[in-house]
Amino acid sequence: MRRIHLASVVSIAALALTVGGCTSETGAGSAAAGASANGEKAQLTLAQTVDFYGWDPSNQPGYQGWAAEAVWDQLCKTDATGKAVPDIADTFETTNGNKTFKAHIRAGQTFTDGTPVDSAAVKASFEFASKNGGSQADYKGITIDTPDASNISITWPDPQGPVMDNKACAPKIVPAASVAAKKFDNPIGSGPYVLDTAASTTGSVYTFTKNEKHWNAKNYPYKKLVIKVITSDTAAVSALKTGQIDAVLVPQASLNEVQASGQKVIKFQGQTTRLLLTDHLGKVLKPIGNLKVRQAINMVFDKEAMAKSLYQGNAEPTPQVFRKGTDAYIENMQDPYPYDVDKAKALMTEAGYGGGFTMELPTMTGQNFETLMPYVTQQLAKINIKVKQVPLTGANAISDLLSGKYPVVLWQLGNLGNSALQIYVESTPKGWWNLEHQPDPTVDRLWTRITTAEPEESAKLQQQINQYQVDQAWFAPMVYNGTNYVYNPAKVAIPTESDQEALVPKLRDFK
Repeated sequence: MRRIHLASVVSIAALALTVGGCTSETGAGSAAAGASANGEKAQLTLAQTVDFYGWDPSNQPGYQGWAAEAVWDQLCKTDATGKAVPDIADTFETTNGNKTFKAHIRAGQTFTDGTPVDSAAVKASFEFASKNGGSQADYKGITIDTPDASNISITWPDPQGPVMDNKACAPKIVPAASVAAKKFDNPIGSGPYVLDTAASTTGSVYTFTKNEKHWNAKNYPYKKLVIKVITSDTAAVSALKTGQIDAVLVPQASLNEVQASGQKVIKFQGQTTRLLLTDHLGKVLKPIGNLKVRQAINMVFDKEAMAKSLYQGNAEPTPQVFRKGTDAYIENMQDPYPYDVDKAKALMTEAGYGGGFTMELPTMTGQNFETLMPYVTQQLAKINIKVKQVPLTGANAISDLLSGKYPVVLWQLGNLGNSALQIYVESTPKGWWNLEHQPDPTVDRLWTRITTAEPEESAKLQQQINQYQVDQAWFAPMVYNGTNYVYNPAKVAIPTESDQEALVPKLRDFK
């Protein structure tokens, strides 16, 4: 699942995606700076600002998903623009009118249990993804052909176009026996690292040793990887300054402090704070099906003030949800819903909801709702919309969030380098961020054309969808903001940025 992403910005305006703090685990935190004769370094220690939810390969975060990246390979990976690059497969191609992804599995790979990485394992992993996790709709109706142990062909019922690479590259590849048993407590993969269960404590620290047999072992220079779960900004900054960790997301308010201590900052600018008004047909919450209500909601948020005060200038107002430079982004778009509470009230009255209504908004720990939610609640109250907060916790929090039970969701959602994929996941009936999976004739017609269009035509169609969504107020975008990823340059280099969500480095970026 893509982006469940938030990192704090300031103490009272920590608005940028999950942030962390220190645990009592300090012994494993110190990373050695020196490299061995073959270029290997002793240890990389990363702070993860929220824990993940176990080792089910279909339920792994794309954001700060270093543990999953460590133990599992994929058929292919995607680069910063969403294009496929080799992983388990050394060659691949899209055929059959953008319906089929054919791949050749590189020779000599084995899982950590000694079994071969072959087409049977890949097939089992894709079949598991089609029935489990938040992305199973991506694989509905697929057929898989395995002519031999080294070749696999995956065919979708309809053309996939610009999202083919992402669908083909997403599933984590595990042994067929693991899939059959559905036992993942001790994860078995073919990735660059192996989980050291004896040196790991769930919810606190995860330790991995290097898999020297990995096909691309040279690209992962650390002999040991340690991931600490840190849930306090103050503790995270302290751990970074004292060398207990090598890298972490840092709130805007702490940047001067960490930079003064010699740390280096990468400013990712890849997310939009928004309300997702996904029930645009009003099936779950009838008022949200009214365009004037959605427009009124857009008009009660002072985007300029949010950018200046809540984000301390580390954000900019935006009327659209796509990242600058992507195909769907519309340059110089004028905001059709400027801040105007009186106009918003008038729209609510015209829609027949002048007296307002009650709306549930889900919250999760570690997502900085304690900062953003008070402002959102305050502004919606000005048009008589009462917010009832619903806390989501535990292993089912993400599935509950995406279940469709909540027709409006407040989130700081990462924007993809492949804007066609973003349209797919947020706006088409199969997309997991289209929470009610509601169809729309205009979007569905344009999307069907995108799946077979040439790049220039695809970009035009994507911009049409963007403009249509703005006109229909499917979202209430507020500000375009980013994350601050800070690392110790004496121990770590991050020469590449491979995350197509532009939120944090991928594991393969650390050198």
